[in-house]
Amino acid sequence: MKLTLHSLNYSPELTGIGKYNGEMCCELVKRGINVTAIVAPPYYPEWKTHKGFNKYQFSKHQVDGVTVVRCPLYVPKNVTTKKRFMHLGSFAFSSGMVLLSKVFRKPDIIMLVQPSLFCAPFTLLYAQVTGAKSIMHIQDFEVDALFGLGMMGNGRVSKFARSIEKWLMSRFDAISTISYSMMDNAVAKGVDINKIIHFPNWSDTEFVTPDTCSQSLKNEWGFKPSDKIILYAGNIGNKQGLEIVLNAAKHYENDNNVKFIFVGTGSYVNKLKDMAEQQSLSNVFFKPLLPWDRVPEMLTMADIHLVIQKKGAADAVLPSKLTNILSAGGYALVTAEGHTELGKIAHKHPGIYSCIEPENPSVFIDGIQCLLSNSVAGHNIIAREYAEQYLSKDQILNQFTADIKALVSTRNLIAVDSVS
Repeated sequence: MKLTLHSLNYSPELTGIGKYNGEMCCELVKRGINVTAIVAPPYYPEWKTHKGFNKYQFSKHQVDGVTVVRCPLYVPKNVTTKKRFMHLGSFAFSSGMVLLSKVFRKPDIIMLVQPSLFCAPFTLLYAQVTGAKSIMHIQDFEVDALFGLGMMGNGRVSKFARSIEKWLMSRFDAISTISYSMMDNAVAKGVDINKIIHFPNWSDTEFVTPDTCSQSLKNEWGFKPSDKIILYAGNIGNKQGLEIVLNAAKHYENDNNVKFIFVGTGSYVNKLKDMAEQQSLSNVFFKPLLPWDRVPEMLTMADIHLVIQKKGAADAVLPSKLTNILSAGGYALVTAEGHTELGKIAHKHPGIYSCIEPENPSVFIDGIQCLLSNSVAGHNIIAREYAEQYLSKDQILNQFTADIKALVSTRNLIAVDSVS
C-alpha cells in the first residue's frame, strides 16, 4: 500500500505536528506501507528555517525509509495574520506543484494534515485525478482557532471561512482527529460520523517513563536538589497567554526555592523575555529545546508542568505536550474550561491533572500553591496509568494502520463491484 502525506511540518522539528508526522511515517514504513511525505523545510517553533535546509528550493531525500520531498515556502520573521496567510499560501502553491508532478504515481491514500486547510483543494484534486482515497487529519481546527482567539472578526468573513471549511471537509473520504471533542466538532461541521477516525496523539510509554533520573540535567542547569521546578515546555506563542506565568513568578519572587522554567522557542519568546527582564524576575529561566533523548530527563525534573491556553482555544487545540507529561507521571496544571476535552478528561479521571479556569491569575497562583503544598514523593500514578492504557504509540499506530487499510479495501471493493 502507498500513502502520500501532505503537510507543512515534519521532523527534525522537535515539537508538535512535525514530530508526530515524522514518527508516524517511520512507523507506517515498519508496517509495510510505502510512504512519501510532501512537506516544508523544518522551521517550527523557531519560525526560522533550520540549519542545513533551504526554504527557497525543492529537495528530495530518503529518511528512515520515507521519501521526503521538501517544498519552498515563505517563513516570516514576525508572524502577523497577513504574513501567516502568505506563509500558508506559499506552501500550498509549491506543494501543489509537487502533487501535479506526481499525478501518474498513484498512491492508495493521500493524507492532508490540518493545518493547513489552504492545501485542501490541491489534495482533493490530486485524489480525484489519481483515484486515491483522501484523509484529512485534524491536529488543529484552523478556522476555530483563528476566530475563537479573536484574531479576526466574527461577521461575514467568519461565516464565509466556516462555509468553505465545511465544504472542503465534506469532500474527503475520511476525517481523522485527535480527540473525542474534536470528533464532535467535525460532526457539528457536517461530517458524517461514519467517516470519522479517532487517531489521537501518542507517547512512547516505553521511553518516557517516571523512572528516568533527572538529577544530571538539574545540576547542568544550575538548580539545587531542593528547588521546586515549575515547567512550561513547547511552543512559545501568543495564543497560549503565557504572561500569566510571569504573574505567578512575581508572586513567588521571594521564595528562593521556586523556579519557573520556559523550555522552547517561538514567535513570542523574545517578548516574554523582555517582560521578565522588565519585572526583574530572577526566578524565571529560558532554555532551548532539548534533543528527544533528553526529554524524559526534563519531564521528570519538573515538580509541576504547565499546560496553558486562552479561553476559546482548548476545544480547537488539544496540546500534544500533555501526552508525554502523562507518560512521565507528571503533575500538571492545565488551564481549560470544564466543557472542553481537557475538562472532560479531568472530570472522568480525577487526579490525572489539575484543571482550572483559563486567564485567571489568582486561580492560577492558587493552583500552583495547591500542587506545591500537596506534592508527595514519587510520580502521578493516575497520569501514568492513563498513558499506558490510552496513549501507547504501538497501540495507536496499529489501530490507525488497520483503519487506513480498511478504507483502501472499501475502494477496492467498489472497483470490483463496478467491473462486475
